[in-house]
Amino acid sequence: MSLSAPLSYCPDLLRYSRRPTREVRVGNVGVGGGNPIRIQSMITADTRDTPACVKEILELAAAGCEIVRVTAQTKVYAANLENIAREVRAAGCDVPLVADIHFKPDAAMEAAKWVEKVRVNPGNYADKKKFEVREYSDAEYDEELERIREQFAPLVELCKELGRAMRIGTNHGSLSDRIMNRYGDTPLGMVESALEFARIARELDYHQFVFSMKASNPKVMIEAYRLLVARLDQEGPDWNYPIHLGVTEAGDGEDGRIKSAMGIGSLLADGIGDTIRVSLTEDPVHEIPVARALAAAFQDRAEGARQAPLAPSYDPFSYERRPSEVMEVAGVELGGDREMRVFTSQEKWNAVAHKIAKMGDFKPEVVLEASGVVAVDPRDAHALQALNSAETPQLVTVADGLDLEPIVAFRMLAFQLDPRHPILLKDTLQPTGESGDFVETLLVAARHLGSLICDGIGDAVIVQGEPAPGQSLRLSYNILQASGARIFKTDYVACPSCGRTLFNLQSTTQKIRAATGHLKGVRIAVMGCIVNGPGEMADADFGYVGGAPGKINLYVGKQAVKFNIPEGEAVERLIDLIREHGKWIDAPVGETVEV
Repeated sequence: MSLSAPLSYCPDLLRYSRRPTREVRVGNVGVGGGNPIRIQSMITADTRDTPACVKEILELAAAGCEIVRVTAQTKVYAANLENIAREVRAAGCDVPLVADIHFKPDAAMEAAKWVEKVRVNPGNYADKKKFEVREYSDAEYDEELERIREQFAPLVELCKELGRAMRIGTNHGSLSDRIMNRYGDTPLGMVESALEFARIARELDYHQFVFSMKASNPKVMIEAYRLLVARLDQEGPDWNYPIHLGVTEAGDGEDGRIKSAMGIGSLLADGIGDTIRVSLTEDPVHEIPVARALAAAFQDRAEGARQAPLAPSYDPFSYERRPSEVMEVAGVELGGDREMRVFTSQEKWNAVAHKIAKMGDFKPEVVLEASGVVAVDPRDAHALQALNSAETPQLVTVADGLDLEPIVAFRMLAFQLDPRHPILLKDTLQPTGESGDFVETLLVAARHLGSLICDGIGDAVIVQGEPAPGQSLRLSYNILQASGARIFKTDYVACPSCGRTLFNLQSTTQKIRAATGHLKGVRIAVMGCIVNGPGEMADADFGYVGGAPGKINLYVGKQAVKFNIPEGEAVERLIDLIREHGKWIDAPVGETVEV
């Protein structure tokens, strides 16, 4: 398929409307259709340990999780799902269970007997990933598809017979060699990988499935989901399957929440998404309030008000930063190819002025009131005409107090403003001086600013929804980091724990952070097993991956270079590897301010 063909993933980029889908039943829970956005998570216990699994499932259900996933590495693991499901039901809990399958069709066949849903990954279900480079002729490609059909069709027939649902879940980090060689490591490859499996299911008249397109990079994840929805629309109205959203390997703490809000929140804002999972490298129970908060903004949300029709000024399926001219504002350059700048208010600047020298990478750069920024209503044609007629570039933003959602408002501005003019993004158009729940503020700011940055819009940001000066600045920089717009610290890709994990991900991630957190611009992946590890390493400089119980493999890029290192030595060996490749510096010594 050519990407030059007209594509649309959203009927109106300036008006909220939830994408209509068919309903898929997962046990007693409906997904899609007229149902609320459903909340999912995944337990971390060993699937062979029935009491531990039951305990975690009940805890998640009590926290508000509506669908719980359990890994099933092999047929032996999958067989114990019978005992887990029986004990969960005996405890009076009817939360649907999902078996997570990678590599093993026989495990899927066993799991389908006992749980309400089976998740399969097209990249490794009867397919292979050895990073092999080869050309596939059309005949060879068709042969591979027929082999996959022979392996996948029995599971489809069994799920159809037993009334089980399915998730066809593509992961950016585990695309098969066949897909990689034909489509590359791209959102298009992710989509086509899933559609191949969907076509087999449809040929067998099975429709109880949902799609997902997960990636650790929010830009890739957003593009993949948009392209999936556009392709489903092209296939026909009966391809209206529900969508499961998630940013995989989002990490922990603020960074993990920001990445998740950026990817999941921006798609929900465009009406895409029927069920979500926030993947944090923390106790899974901590994922639930984050997911509930992200979904709450769109549960029963009315359609947005109609705006004047405007042609998009960017390609939503391929990231490119909006062009603008470089200009100097308050002694710093912004626009063009310059890094995105962080603004603050005069009041907040005054509050931190005495310690700016000690604030490290969280310094405010420009005071809003002294910037000369022009604030406009993007519906004001006369104001926009005056700006577009100006001889010199102007820094422009949307005026506060307008009855517009920030994403809609800044899209309207970008669609009409001459590209010479840089744009200052705001997280909210209704700033208040009152402190609220910081996590809620973080999620809203990440959704609004992150969505626009991933659209390529923006040359500077200001967080107005958080009154605390230090926290608003830290949030601004962390959003720029998570979106890849400005790298100012070590970047981590860390998967959530699950039953496949071969070491304690939470404590190990913190240990690696403590040792390497000063390596500005270095990207380190921490993976519990090999399911997505090597694939997600493609964007990382170095990788720390569970290879066997108590043993770690170290990667440079996607290439494993050190094998079976005892876990107790692995962090030091990782530091040695970073040194070998010239990316290690000693941590700076001196007084800093905790922001």
